[in-house]
Amino acid sequence: MSDRTRTAAVDTAPPSPPSTSQHVDAGDEGYSKDLKSRHINMIAIGGAIGTGLFLGAGGRMAGAGPSLAIAYAVCGVFAFFVVRALGELVLYRPSSGAFVSYAREFMGEKGAFAAGWLYFLNWSTTAMADITAAALFAQFWSAFSDIPQGVLALAALAVVLAGNLISVKYFGEMEFWFAIIKVAALVVFMLISIYLVATQTPVDGHVPGFSTIADNDGIFPLGMLPMLLVIQGVVFAYASVELCGVAAGETENPAKILPKAINSIMWRVGIFYVGSVVLLALLLPYTAYSADQSPFVTVMDKIGIPGAASIMNLVVLTAALSSLNSGLYSTGRILRSMSLSGSAPKFTGLMNKGQVPYGGILLTAGFGALGVCLNFLVPKSAFEIVINVASIGILGTWAMIMICSLLFYRRSKEGLVERPSYKLPWAPYTQIVTLVFLATVVFLMWYGGGDGRKTVYCLPVIAAMLVGGWFVVRRRVNLIAAERAEKS
Repeated sequence: MSDRTRTAAVDTAPPSPPSTSQHVDAGDEGYSKDLKSRHINMIAIGGAIGTGLFLGAGGRMAGAGPSLAIAYAVCGVFAFFVVRALGELVLYRPSSGAFVSYAREFMGEKGAFAAGWLYFLNWSTTAMADITAAALFAQFWSAFSDIPQGVLALAALAVVLAGNLISVKYFGEMEFWFAIIKVAALVVFMLISIYLVATQTPVDGHVPGFSTIADNDGIFPLGMLPMLLVIQGVVFAYASVELCGVAAGETENPAKILPKAINSIMWRVGIFYVGSVVLLALLLPYTAYSADQSPFVTVMDKIGIPGAASIMNLVVLTAALSSLNSGLYSTGRILRSMSLSGSAPKFTGLMNKGQVPYGGILLTAGFGALGVCLNFLVPKSAFEIVINVASIGILGTWAMIMICSLLFYRRSKEGLVERPSYKLPWAPYTQIVTLVFLATVVFLMWYGGGDGRKTVYCLPVIAAMLVGGWFVVRRRVNLIAAERAEKS
């Protein structure tokens, strides 16, 4: 039954008793269920630790000082609300189309169209950011310092793309080990940092501790406004938290695995994001960090342990490749769900023998290749340009998830659906407050000027493209929906 037909039935028929969803998404068919508990748990961890922390924290620390830890904590709370809302929807009805499939059920095809293409905007630009970060990290070593940044970016894209096209099991294994490397590196970094702070061992002539913050104008050395203005970049750091919801569609037992994975995100945020940023502030003055180098590499370089900086740089390079790997995976599944409903080009719905939707993956990789051009043209500012655009896609995606969650909550109150036992707490206030926060972030992007304001000015263009795109595909979407209604 199509969404249009179902909506009409709801309007004319008496309320039915609570039940599980009868919505069927054609995009869920054809996948293998090869992701295990360890894959989902490490995908959730990997999604919460990415390029935004390993590279982006350097420039943000330089721009906001130690108050960056507060920004990470605030954004982390809302990121948890978003993924918790998605988790409730997943347990209601697991789907590889994730929030796009839920938007189709609760908002109709227009909502699914907007949600899917905003997500594609997010990950296609994030792919550009990831290959840019990978190129920057590679140039840390003298062997790659003379190679053009664009060439290194292209190499990173080619390697990850090849691995992603094999099978979901291969993707799960890559993410499993990528996540282990990232977590292990952060744990080692934090242990070393805690030791240096506890023993007052000088780092680059500075005695680590709270005096490092106090002697450099405190927590807000440049005022509170810079902390608020870096929030859109901090949001980018949490861009992958929704990935475990997409992966649930290729998991044998999501009801058992997903709640544990999602609930652990909160403490991961507290330890890995907030904790590591606090340690960075205690070890060196905020002025010692820059956007050109990972702050973790900066610290290891200043400590002077032979090879430590190179090892940490290898880790952060792994983080960039992991994020790129995740983006190709998730957009491939989202675009296939859209393709089979008529909202995306037909070729994005194609599957290979490994049950991988290669058409959607290739489309994302194609847009990611534009980042290669950006690395040739403006290598110094390529990363900041693309994360501002990616932030719009992230904010749009998170907003769609919370709107779907709000509509799901409303239908549950009407007795049309039954909420699972794993619920978003404090609904519907949680959804409303999160939507207000997301709107505030957009305002701060505009208020801060620069690339952020230019990005906000692009919103009417993005909206016009979505409206125009819908008018292009709506006939095909309605035709496919009618055909499915006849078969049901």
